[in-house]
Amino acid sequence: MKTDTHWMRKALALARSVQGKTHPNPTVGCVIVKNNRLLGQGYHKFAGAPHAEIDALTSCGNNSASGATCYITMEPCNHFGRTPPCTDALIKSGIKRVVIALRDPNPEVTGGGIEKLKAHGIDVSVGIEEEKARKLNEAWIKWIQTGLPFVIIKIAASLDGKVATKTGDSKWITGEKSRHYVHRLRQRVSCVMIGSGTVLSDDPLLTVRKLYPKGPNPLRLIADSRLRSPLQAKIFQNQTDAKTIIATAHSSDTEKKIKLTTQGIEIIELSKSKNGIDLEELLQLLGKKHIESILVEGGPTLAMSFIQSGLADKVLFFIAPLLIGGKNARCALEGEGFDLLAEAPVVKRCDVRRIGRDILVEGYIRSFE
Repeated sequence: MKTDTHWMRKALALARSVQGKTHPNPTVGCVIVKNNRLLGQGYHKFAGAPHAEIDALTSCGNNSASGATCYITMEPCNHFGRTPPCTDALIKSGIKRVVIALRDPNPEVTGGGIEKLKAHGIDVSVGIEEEKARKLNEAWIKWIQTGLPFVIIKIAASLDGKVATKTGDSKWITGEKSRHYVHRLRQRVSCVMIGSGTVLSDDPLLTVRKLYPKGPNPLRLIADSRLRSPLQAKIFQNQTDAKTIIATAHSSDTEKKIKLTTQGIEIIELSKSKNGIDLEELLQLLGKKHIESILVEGGPTLAMSFIQSGLADKVLFFIAPLLIGGKNARCALEGEGFDLLAEAPVVKRCDVRRIGRDILVEGYIRSFE
């Protein structure tokens, strides 16, 4: 068992190295071991590229994989997509044992690859480091099962729960290492989302500029029911390799919509809700566009709208060692809030760690198995 754990962790590390780059496919790593020695390794690099199992078999070169053990972070495919079934390649290679961390969560294919391998006399073990494999692909799992994006609420606040001073000063509450961490998060998600209030107060770029190499930027999405965002905002003036989208109400300024469209901005028109746009309708549309994950970076009202609507899946709460104070200073979560403590969602499976001078609390509001 210790040996299986060791090699599966190596396969997981390979998968993490390309996390966020395989959209709309899951992130998968694979190692092939013979006589407890690494024979080959691989991972799925991007959609359309060979799957992890094929990449690992290819890396074996002239060394035969016959009699070897294959460690894969997710059940091998047993259907034709852009590439042939990986189960066929594993069977043909002569591999005698396959160790799988996670069954394919896709309800249309789960178990098919495992059963085919077993039918050809291959010994199959499932569940080694399953929790880590599930977390690695948690966004893809929700999207493939529900058709909706995985929603991550990111908050950066002082010890007393403030995200800005009473004058609106908010740069920077967290330290450099936390901000660098957020840029890595942006690289791993499909979309970064803010409200129009954040555009007006912070004028952010929402890029991964702090990373080297920079890699792809996420899609940038603004929730702006009344089209308050100025045409001169940085997010409109600094177009990247990824699109910028404004989600607005059908009734918002038609002339401004035309001007934004001519600047290359995509407009999504939605029904209005009490606090702005209909977020559930937005998620359904984004899911159809194969947007698997959304990092909601601001502001306090938008974040609370997701939470209060029951649409948030995960929270990342950065706590900085500052004491800001002031009854008119903005709080980490605003909006209407809950009337009773019994109504407030409990954040589960919390993980607490230091990021430079700050503390990061990571937990789940709901889970998808």
